[in-house]
Amino acid sequence: MNFIIKYYYSSIRLSIGLAFLFSIFLPFSCTSKKHSNNNIFHYNQPEGISTLDPAFAKNQAIIWAVHQLYNTLVEVDQNLEIAPSLATHWEISDDRLTYTFYLRNDVYFHEDPAFGEKKTRKLNSKDVEFSFKRIIDTKTASPGAWIFNGRVDPDSGFKAVNDSVFQLKLIRPFNPILGILSMQYCSIVPKEVVEYYGNDFRRHPCGTGPFQFKVWEEGQALIFSRNENYFEKDSAGNRLPYLDGVKISFLDSKATEFLEFTQGRLDFINDIDASFKDEVLNKSGELKKEWIGKIQLDKHSFLNTEYLGILVDSSNPLLQNNPLRITSIRQAINYGFDRRKMILYLRNSLGTPSESGFVPAGLPSFDSSLVKGYNYDIEKSRKLLAQAGYTDGKNLPTIKLLTIPQYSELGSFIAKQLEEIGLKVQVEVVQKSLLMDQTAKSQATFFRGSWMADYPDAENYLSVFYGKNPAPPNYTRYHNSNYDALYEKALVEQNDSVRYALYRAMDQIVIRDAPVVPLWYDMVVRLVQPGIKNFETNSLNLLELRRVKIENPAKK
Repeated sequence: MNFIIKYYYSSIRLSIGLAFLFSIFLPFSCTSKKHSNNNIFHYNQPEGISTLDPAFAKNQAIIWAVHQLYNTLVEVDQNLEIAPSLATHWEISDDRLTYTFYLRNDVYFHEDPAFGEKKTRKLNSKDVEFSFKRIIDTKTASPGAWIFNGRVDPDSGFKAVNDSVFQLKLIRPFNPILGILSMQYCSIVPKEVVEYYGNDFRRHPCGTGPFQFKVWEEGQALIFSRNENYFEKDSAGNRLPYLDGVKISFLDSKATEFLEFTQGRLDFINDIDASFKDEVLNKSGELKKEWIGKIQLDKHSFLNTEYLGILVDSSNPLLQNNPLRITSIRQAINYGFDRRKMILYLRNSLGTPSESGFVPAGLPSFDSSLVKGYNYDIEKSRKLLAQAGYTDGKNLPTIKLLTIPQYSELGSFIAKQLEEIGLKVQVEVVQKSLLMDQTAKSQATFFRGSWMADYPDAENYLSVFYGKNPAPPNYTRYHNSNYDALYEKALVEQNDSVRYALYRAMDQIVIRDAPVVPLWYDMVVRLVQPGIKNFETNSLNLLELRRVKIENPAKK
């Protein structure tokens, strides 16, 4: 009876919510004479979106939404090269400390009451200066402040030379700085709009991007409309974007999301949940016959390394009697399970077993022939345990592995294989927020983790092990003076080939010392409706909708 009552009232609330959304969406869908409601791109964000302020673009859900509304000085193209965006070009001084950017003169902010009677204005270099200073302003409390802290002088590092020229000055050379500037944290915002809304700017975004904010019913739907004055055009001179708008739903059930997709009400879904992966994919990671022609499967390398982290700070009391403090034990774990079998049976071949370093495949410096990782070798694993004084695992205490619900099956697989060599692992499943809190406070000795690239440079991964970095990003509290010296040398090295060699040397040191157990290099996996065209994937898994077209759309 209670279930029936609960279901009844839930249905009423859902109906009211849908009626409200329909009422606000209908006039929006009729604003274009050239297109119908079917020219709206629909996707779901099960994690929810907490803000549309780019200064807080700390996760993929926010990054995807912010990318539709804003632009950065530079961006990363399909080949992971830095390309112009709001800046047409730039110059770098001989000492590699000063970067001078020349801005486009045809970029306007979205219309907003904060601009007064004119409703909008042209972007200028003072907007860039304001946006970057805002990131490091302690009053903003942006989680992205780390991108400039220690690299740019907060007083003199950002300068609007004139309306169309902006200069950034580094404290010391830092080669990946252009990649940093492509991050969504560095989206350009107008000062008067930020000040007009104050803390509520999160709900009143105003940028220069291909889409502009329309309406947001939190927990129900978020709607963007086409920016009719967007500055970019295609090769034929047609103004981008092609879509009339974007609608984001917030269904928190992956099963419901998949059902909505199969019924044509979502244009794509990101990643394939374990609950239905065997329904759609075979063990080779391809569509099963019954789905061919009905949906598109898009796969692409993804700059994300899935791994198990091990706390190696010898001063931490948690490691006093913990076998994980011993290098050969950590190496034994790395040799003690079959990554290839794990990917084949538990991941349906989605991803590449990480048998090289921590730096993933897809980056220019990656070379599996030069950085040797761990493969499945049970005999080596047993020898390493014996070397540590635990022959066949005798007297070896149980090791606790913390993971999240999504990866509990993987944790159990690894634990079962390690048991064969006498290494007992207890898998404890906790919520993601708790795991993140414990790893940041160095309270977890063995934990599941992932590192997704913020920008396309191996330095982003290698900073995870730099001894002077706190947690995050150095969750394992790893420190090696030789490693740190190579890292600092790489930061100022201008020759790409030499810098890549330094990157690989660092990666090999990490593999030898084994503060992590690399699992696999990830893959972007998307299920897409057949009528969606020009929906490009990239190794950063950025949601790119500027050039998307919908042909013969299903009724949504």
